[in-house]
Amino acid sequence: MVLFPKNLFMGIISKMQEYTLLIDAEDSKGLVYNISKVLFANNLNIEKNAEYVDEETKKFFMRTVISGNVNANLLLKEIKEALPDTAQIKLNKNQKKDVVILATKETHVLGDLLIRYSDGELNANIKAVIANHENLRDLVEKFDIPFTCISAEGLSREEHEDKMIAKINEFEPEIIVLAKYMRILTPKFVQEYPKKVLNIHHSFLPAFIGANPYKQAHERGVKIIGATAHYVTDDLDEGPIIAQDVVSVDHSYSWQDMRKAGRNVEKIVLANALSHLLEDKVFVHGNKTVIL
Repeated sequence: MVLFPKNLFMGIISKMQEYTLLIDAEDSKGLVYNISKVLFANNLNIEKNAEYVDEETKKFFMRTVISGNVNANLLLKEIKEALPDTAQIKLNKNQKKDVVILATKETHVLGDLLIRYSDGELNANIKAVIANHENLRDLVEKFDIPFTCISAEGLSREEHEDKMIAKINEFEPEIIVLAKYMRILTPKFVQEYPKKVLNIHHSFLPAFIGANPYKQAHERGVKIIGATAHYVTDDLDEGPIIAQDVVSVDHSYSWQDMRKAGRNVEKIVLANALSHLLEDKVFVHGNKTVIL
């Protein structure tokens, strides 16, 4: 038996890293072979792999979790050389992503995320919650997360957003979650954080817009209630969809019962969408997404 010094053994283990490789390219023969060949040549192990080809656009998507002693710069260089020039390639180290949450007054989706975070269900560092009202301070501070209120009172939309952006940038988040943040974002804000802002809303849009959509839905006798989580773009509530779900309702539901059911599905959908982003599972493809 050959015995290794403990410090040498721990050094070997510490070099083992996990990364997620994301590839978006024009489909052609040999892509998987060429990528796998580079990974093998770098003595890396494939832990998980998923692929998808959009037959209409001939686009190839691949998500691969790899482990080993990763030289990120060298690996990216060799993979780029093995793929078409137009290929988009990302190599992300598997570690917790920094998240900032924006909120207003509603507690249900924010509270759910904070509980999941406290229980270790989210692979994230929630750096702060920023709101335009004070209502949620006590809730947030119970989880030892910084809370900042930036009131919009007396400010133009642009002035308020400038203050929001300045505060958000202090935390350098990789993802911004709108946990029922009830402010319409300007193009300036959206452009500041491209493909970084996640929103949740009920799936009555555009059928029931404005005050109390659940009461409107009750009056129309709807039979399903849903929620949609999506990237924020300049087109209000029309960004690429990341997650959706529905729950059945019937004539016995009051509009308050429908609201309760809707809030429950909103919590689940937002948490699922955020998990997809935290795990680098989302590719944007036109105005839709591919989830691998």
